[in-house]
Amino acid sequence: MSCIAEESAVRAIDELSSKHESPPAIGENTDPMNAEDYRSFLQELLQAIIASNNNRQVVYPLLARHQDKLDLTFAEVATQWFNSQLDKNQSERNQALTSIFYLAVDLYQFPLGNRANNLEIAIACYGEALQVCTRDAFPQDWATTQYNLGNAYSDRIRGERGENLEEAIACYRGALHVYTRDAFPQEWAMTQNNLGNAYSDRIRGERGENLEEAIACYRGALHVYTRDAFPQEWAMTQNNLGNAYRNRIRGERGENLEEAIACYGEALQVRTRDAFPQDWAMTQNNLGNAYRNRIRGERGENLEEAIACYGEALQVRTRDAFPQQWATTQNNLGTAYSDRIRGERGENLEAAIACYREALHVYTRDAFPQQWATTQNNLGNAYLYRIRGERGENLEEAIACYREALHVYTRDAFPQQWAMTQNNLGTAYLYRIRGERGENLEEAIACYRGALQVRTRDAFPQDNAETLFNLGLAYRDASQLHDAYDTFKEGIDTVELIRSGIIEGGEADRQKLAEEWNKLYRHTVEVCLELEQYAAALEYVERSKARNLVELLAAIRLKPDGVSAQVWERYCQLHEQWLQLQQNRPQNGNPGPTFSASDDGEARQVRRPHPGDTATPAPNRPTLAQLRQQIDEFVEREIAPHDKQFRFGQGVQPMEYGEIQALLGEGTALLEWYLTADAIHGFLVTRHDDGPQHFATDRAAATALTELTDEYLKNYIHSQKNWRAKLPEVLQRLAAILPLQEIGAKLSNCDELIVIPHRNLHLFPFHALPLGETPGQYFGDLFSRGIRYAPSSQILHLSVRQGNVAGSPLPLFAIQNPTGDLPYTDLEVQAISKNFAPAQILAGETATKPTFSTQKDVLKTAAVAHFSCHGLFDFSQPRKSALILANARIETGSTSASKGVRSIRSRRGDFDAEACFTLPEIFDLRLPNCRLVSLSACETAMVDIQQTSDEYISLVAGFLFAGAPNVLGTLWAVNDFSTALLTVRFYELFLSRESDVSVAVALKTAQTWLRESTVGDLLKWVEDSRSIDSEEKKKLQNYLDLDWLDLDETPFESPYFWAGFTAVGQ
Repeated sequence: MSCIAEESAVRAIDELSSKHESPPAIGENTDPMNAEDYRSFLQELLQAIIASNNNRQVVYPLLARHQDKLDLTFAEVATQWFNSQLDKNQSERNQALTSIFYLAVDLYQFPLGNRANNLEIAIACYGEALQVCTRDAFPQDWATTQYNLGNAYSDRIRGERGENLEEAIACYRGALHVYTRDAFPQEWAMTQNNLGNAYSDRIRGERGENLEEAIACYRGALHVYTRDAFPQEWAMTQNNLGNAYRNRIRGERGENLEEAIACYGEALQVRTRDAFPQDWAMTQNNLGNAYRNRIRGERGENLEEAIACYGEALQVRTRDAFPQQWATTQNNLGTAYSDRIRGERGENLEAAIACYREALHVYTRDAFPQQWATTQNNLGNAYLYRIRGERGENLEEAIACYREALHVYTRDAFPQQWAMTQNNLGTAYLYRIRGERGENLEEAIACYRGALQVRTRDAFPQDNAETLFNLGLAYRDASQLHDAYDTFKEGIDTVELIRSGIIEGGEADRQKLAEEWNKLYRHTVEVCLELEQYAAALEYVERSKARNLVELLAAIRLKPDGVSAQVWERYCQLHEQWLQLQQNRPQNGNPGPTFSASDDGEARQVRRPHPGDTATPAPNRPTLAQLRQQIDEFVEREIAPHDKQFRFGQGVQPMEYGEIQALLGEGTALLEWYLTADAIHGFLVTRHDDGPQHFATDRAAATALTELTDEYLKNYIHSQKNWRAKLPEVLQRLAAILPLQEIGAKLSNCDELIVIPHRNLHLFPFHALPLGETPGQYFGDLFSRGIRYAPSSQILHLSVRQGNVAGSPLPLFAIQNPTGDLPYTDLEVQAISKNFAPAQILAGETATKPTFSTQKDVLKTAAVAHFSCHGLFDFSQPRKSALILANARIETGSTSASKGVRSIRSRRGDFDAEACFTLPEIFDLRLPNCRLVSLSACETAMVDIQQTSDEYISLVAGFLFAGAPNVLGTLWAVNDFSTALLTVRFYELFLSRESDVSVAVALKTAQTWLRESTVGDLLKWVEDSRSIDSEEKKKLQNYLDLDWLDLDETPFESPYFWAGFTAVGQ
């Protein structure tokens, strides 16, 4: 340090034993002779530091030989000696005493001895050095010492952790008064990095705000630490920034984790295993943490990535070489195995337990109390879910582990971890087998309520929702149903608040959230049913369904009062741009959650005297950020003056029972289904009832529905012949499972029914369910105005109602047989087009993706859009579902197949996704004038039933969002010939100038006509038709004459031919 004069320093140290006639007092319990040994060691040590110019090859062997003296007594001896040597009148001598600074530096980094003692000595020595190196006299040395003292407090083991971090922050902030970016850019950047670490770890203050401070510090450091100028420091700060984003509370969770992964990826470009093995292992560990918590992507694959990262880290982090880091990664690996989806669950949990127990060999309570507590908590989680062993004993082990953790995780010292462990302990008591059940539930309730004192909605919304859910379960098990209802309701409010904050993550993140929290809605519904509050139950059923589609529709349909059409149109355009950017961007539940895995944060680099020691921020997708800012500014300027509560991405107000009733006209009823593991529930709503009528099956019926669905899909996917043959039997069995007779008896005064299915029930045509044993009578026959379907009441409410179509020619846009292998689609489109003016048709090979893209403006003006082509529902990835256009098929062995073109794979072959009209592209459409979209194609009304959240993912959903109030879709791969007959007849009825016929009525009438018509009836209809050309009439007549000789036969009475079409919407 600049304030040290070597000659004076040597004289001062020589006088260490001679200046005082009697040694200074150092503590009542210290033996005077022993104290003399400490002073002699101190003298020898300081002399070695000065003589060797602090050469650690000289100093460290000396420290190693005297490890027994590196304790609190030594710290006190050093402090007393320093103060005894200070002399106000000898500034040069005082400057010499600051050689004790070097001792602090050496002890801070000394790898041997007791780490806690070494840090106490370093803190004492730095503190003494600051008496001489004042800010006024030696500003640079003062800043260096403040910086290093901050490092020591950050790492301090003794004392109260929260207070230590406050001291560290104060020291770093002090150093920054001298270490400015302009004067000392490198020192400023390093101090910013370490200040960021302190804020990342900070206990006091609001956690979310602390992490924002940390991110700001790291991003500040990266203005100096660029990859080109300081590659190692750049990588270090990228690693730390990744940790902060991984733990971030504010912003969108999915987006934060993607930022973290991006930061770690940046760091690993510099931190290779060959060049920087320890740093490489550190970042691999942290990358594993991010993948373990990742929301986007497939959960099972993310966990495999995490396990692989931890495995990589452990190749460097061996127990012998790096015991603490080895234990950290063992703990994290245990957490990944606890969560693992692939592999055998019991084996995964055994692997997790083994990892945690390994970590505890290093993470002892005395040496690493915080890490010991974390690992105890995680071990408790593994025992909580353990499959092997005796269940009661496993739960007792879990409780013991949580209680051990709470010896360290006190509310004052570690409030967040305390609350987490209280939550987990509550879950163990909730499931406890031993002891008295009532007492266990009271313990669980007390633990959860305690956890909620810290896990508030504002501070920790995700944790708040988790603990509220658990508390609701405990109340329900304790038969405190009103408390359970209130608690679940509060949890749903939190979850919907989280949903409303998801902007950048968009639909995918919302769907993940919906799947995760479907359990909360389900339990709320069940509690409402137990309380016989059927209206409330229906309201929560509604809130759980098709949330993504509801919110997307609301964003462009709910124009605030007072906002002009021009302003709203501009807002919708900005919203569309946002959706398109999201579409194009790369996309990369336990009752007791495991606390965040251990991060490896860096770097408490110790500053040497007069150090002679910049990346660009991590990729931040500036286009999205800029557009978001533009939208926010537009809303603030143009919309907020009319509606102060309006904001981009806002949530949708749930519908109350009265609002659902208001959707129904006279004679219209609504039947909403809801499936649980124990029953199939139906809610029947009519216009004038005070509340919904509730129907429920027993558990056997719910099980039978699951088995029927599995069988149905297995046949459909693997054997169309078997599926078709068994379809009538399947519908008969479904009719027997559901309480249709009871429901039908309640609807004698209704002539129209709206059906809102749930999960598995989306697959089946309710209008074709048989009534009783009499052949040819179906549920749809009870309603003269037909059955129409909807994803939810909210969707009906948000759908645009267009006027009727009777009385005037309307513009048509149609796609006609683009693949050339559906001969009757040509007849179909040519027949129906005669009823429209103008009619824009893309037929055959002209219906390519590029040509279609040029016609989107024409499509916007169409009143009816008709797609007569192949459709495809992708069961494994429903968002890849598509309408097939010309030149889309990938032939085996073609160059497209060999070049790895992005494809859609199906039992009908492989198709180039870029040449198809895919579901995401349908969502990009806007159809402001459309009254009907008719999807005369296969599988267009099929819905993804694999996810539990009942998100309405289908081709029909895309057109509803695009603006169509009515969509005709299909529930299976339909027959080309019968579809042509049905569709032509449907349009004859729908476009009738004599009457105003709704889509549902026209479809019902056409379906009844098709199933009941004999060959003779059909031949006469063909002959009389004004829409069908003479050549096409001959084609139809030849088909009917050749295949069916009996004129009285009804060739299309099987539901396969007519029941696949459904009317969705208004």
